[in-house]
Amino acid sequence: MISSFPIAFEKMNGTGNDFIVIDNRNTAVPLEDQSEFTRKVCRRMFSVGADGLILIEESSEADFSWKFYNADGSVAEMCGNGARCVARFAFRHNIAGAKMKFETTAGVIEAEVLADDEIVRLEMTRPFDFRLGLSMSLDGEEHEVAFVNTGVPHAVIFVEKDDTPVKKWGRKVRFHEFFEPKGTNANFVRVLDDGRLQVRTYERGVEDETMACGTGAVAAALFAAMQRGMDTPIEVVTSGGDVLTILFDLLDGPVAENVFLQGAARCIYEGQLTAEALL
Repeated sequence: MISSFPIAFEKMNGTGNDFIVIDNRNTAVPLEDQSEFTRKVCRRMFSVGADGLILIEESSEADFSWKFYNADGSVAEMCGNGARCVARFAFRHNIAGAKMKFETTAGVIEAEVLADDEIVRLEMTRPFDFRLGLSMSLDGEEHEVAFVNTGVPHAVIFVEKDDTPVKKWGRKVRFHEFFEPKGTNANFVRVLDDGRLQVRTYERGVEDETMACGTGAVAAALFAAMQRGMDTPIEVVTSGGDVLTILFDLLDGPVAENVFLQGAARCIYEGQLTAEALL
């Protein structure tokens, strides 16, 4: 039971993906309450509102560990934009230095807060489970689908126009039998005239289109290199208009190594949660 109100938090933004970040090393939010707590504080209009909740906790093998929850209270193994936000939070609050390591369900992540402070470079876990040549019917049209796990599962579909019904198609992809039982995130990718990628993502757990998804941007960049011959680094324009930079080494197999995600992580405001945030 949560009894220690108020609880200090920061609202952070990673290229339009927004998070509530709490230093939970004092266990203000006990493990058994974390999922329900997340659902309540992530409600927009009724509480703080966010795409997810990040709790910083102690670690015996890294600078700290995190618990990451989607807005619906489900646990996510990894989130690239969230990871950049938590790295900047940890640096600003002297939990870790500019170069740091932290534990996630997907593995230990290395991050670096760069000289201008709001830019964070993240070394991603090694992508796995590449699947190419899948085909799916969406509104009567067949679309080629590629899949990879970049910390969390991602399906990637290249489109020609920016009129994709992301919520409708994304929900169908997310729950498709190809990706049972846990489902997948769905990314709709367009190659822009300037050589950058525009990526729109339907995120499981949020169950809607979000303004950005770091792990989805990585998946899109990998398949842009594999299927469209694009060279690293690849810039990705998010739905919110911000830009993420993806760097990697792509080998036969396919195998991707030395995968980095770089972009801004911004502190929007600080506050105190009262018990009424859960009503």
